[in-house]
Amino acid sequence: MSARGPLHLTPEAQARFTHPTEYAPRSPVTTDCTACGACCAAPDIHALHKPLGVPCTHLGPDQGCGHLCAIYATRPGVCRSYQPDWVCGEVAPLPTLDARTRRFLEIYGLQHLP
Repeated sequence: MSARGPLHLTPEAQARFTHPTEYAPRSPVTTDCTACGACCAAPDIHALHKPLGVPCTHLGPDQGCGHLCAIYATRPGVCRSYQPDWVCGEVAPLPTLDARTRRFLEIYGLQHLP
């Protein structure tokens, strides 16, 4: 809930935040990016030659407002099309980018190779 009233999402948007039954529900109110950095660190991003589990070289450090992208205005389409979903609610509360990255990879059954 916000000061403006209850959160209203389209059915499609609501579906993105419906967690699979094997996961405990997280914050249903968080539907925006929290700048946790997990989506810029965990998946491989071919367009940026970024391997799985390695933070993007364009991802800045957390300076109290989250991790910000240095090329946000010119980021590739794969980054532009990413939309927050239930995974964000699962990983964003974790205390470090490393912990968020590990959990993101775990959810998808992926493992970072050293």
